[in-house]
Amino acid sequence: MNRLPHCRRIALALLIITAFVTLQPNAAQADARRFAYVYETTTMPQGLAEYEQWITWKTDKESDDRYERLEFRQELEYGLTDRVQIALYFADWRYTRKSTGSDTQVRNSGIEVIANVVDPATSSVGVALYGEVKVGAEKFALEGKLLLEKDLGGLLLGYNAIIEAEWEDADWVRNKGVIEQTAGLSWQASPRFLIGAELLHEVELPDWSEAEDALLYAGPSASLRKGKVWVTTAALWQLTDVEGAPGMQVRALLGYIF
Repeated sequence: MNRLPHCRRIALALLIITAFVTLQPNAAQADARRFAYVYETTTMPQGLAEYEQWITWKTDKESDDRYERLEFRQELEYGLTDRVQIALYFADWRYTRKSTGSDTQVRNSGIEVIANVVDPATSSVGVALYGEVKVGAEKFALEGKLLLEKDLGGLLLGYNAIIEAEWEDADWVRNKGVIEQTAGLSWQASPRFLIGAELLHEVELPDWSEAEDALLYAGPSASLRKGKVWVTTAALWQLTDVEGAPGMQVRALLGYIF
């Protein structure tokens, strides 16, 4: 299957977003995310809010050469205090194309809370706790994360340990667990531009019993910010050999603080 037209569309969208960020007038520096998959331990300042638009593109399944999935999330974040941040996911929805056809699903809405326990600005390692609840017609999920962050001057290291319980299908009858780890490093090349790499490790446990094949993804990431606007993107390739999983996923986040 020729994926070049799809790659061109993704590249064009990222170029437009990059141009938008670059042309924005100077303003107060946004609390921009360095990573697309790894959460940092810092939170929004009290009283400030931010809108984030997520787009994730998954493709390249060995078991289905027509497989493509686009996942979307619209998120509003707000700083309750300088150490506690809440967020609302208006909707997580996705478009999937397979060899058997295509469909669009609205998956769920959700609420997220991040509490900064140890400030990375005053300690050698930043620590935060993350909790999330997702509710939809065919999905209910609880997720917890331990967020760690180490600042080495211009280089920042991030790590997340994640556990999630999901109930899917009608009446939430199908239960599974998901254990994930994400890690990343980000180097600040300039005040506006950061570049780095991210890693994603995931294991699913249907009915919390025997684990399925582990997935490992890794690839480069980059972040641009100017004033109140920022964009962060990462492209990850599967390093394991799991036939039923996407071979590549690309995520782009666009944020605006107000």
